[in-house]
Amino acid sequence: MTKKLPARTGASGTRASGTGAKPAKLAAERIREVARDLFYRQGIRAVGVDEIVARAGVTKPSLYRSFASKDELAAACLRDRSEEFLRRFDAALSERPDDPRAGLRSWLQTLSKKAMKADYRGCALTNASVEYPDRGHPARLVAAANKRAFRGRLRSFALQLGVADAEALADALLLLVEGAYVSGQLFGRDGPARILADAADALIDAYRVRAKFAAIPEAPGSGRRVEA
Repeated sequence: MTKKLPARTGASGTRASGTGAKPAKLAAERIREVARDLFYRQGIRAVGVDEIVARAGVTKPSLYRSFASKDELAAACLRDRSEEFLRRFDAALSERPDDPRAGLRSWLQTLSKKAMKADYRGCALTNASVEYPDRGHPARLVAAANKRAFRGRLRSFALQLGVADAEALADALLLLVEGAYVSGQLFGRDGPARILADAADALIDAYRVRAKFAAIPEAPGSGRRVEA
C-alpha cells in the first residue's frame, strides 16, 4: 500500500495544485483583512503593526513587503471600504430604475438597521477623516475622495427628481446620512437613526413643494404667486 504524501505548500502559503484543496490566503490578504477589522473596531491610530501581524499570523517583513507603511495599509483598507460602499449604493438605486426614490429609501432603511446595532462604529471613512486632520494624509485623502463621490451620486439622484435645487437637496441628504453615522454610535437602538428613511422622505417632499411653488407665476404687480 502506497503511503499518501502530505500536500506541499508553496512559499506564498498556497497549497500545491492537484490536491483539490482551497488555496490558503496570501499574507497580504490576511494582513488587509485583519487590519480592516481592527482599524474599524479600535480606530486606526490605536492599532499597532505588532498587533496586526500577530493576529494575521505573519511577520513584519511580510507586511512591509506589501505595504510601504501603516499609513499606506490604512489607505488600502479604506479604499476597499469605499469601493464596497459605493457599489452597494449604486446597486440599491439600480434595483428600481423606474423609481430612484424607492431605491434610496431601501438603502437608507438598511443603513438605519445597521446603525442601531450594538456594535456599530459608524462610517470607517468618516472616522478616518476625524482621526487624521492633516488633509494630505493617505487615509484622509481616501476618505475625502469617497465623500466627494457619494455627494456626486446624491446630486445625480436629486436631479432625477426634478426638484427646485437639486444640489441643496443632495447636501441635505448627505448631512442626514452623516448624522446617522455619528448618532448610531451614541444612541444605538432607540436613537435618531431609526427615522432616517422617514426623515429623508420629509426632506425630499419639502424640496418638491419648493419646486412646485417656484413654478407658479407671480400675479402682475402684486409680488404674489397665483396658481393657474
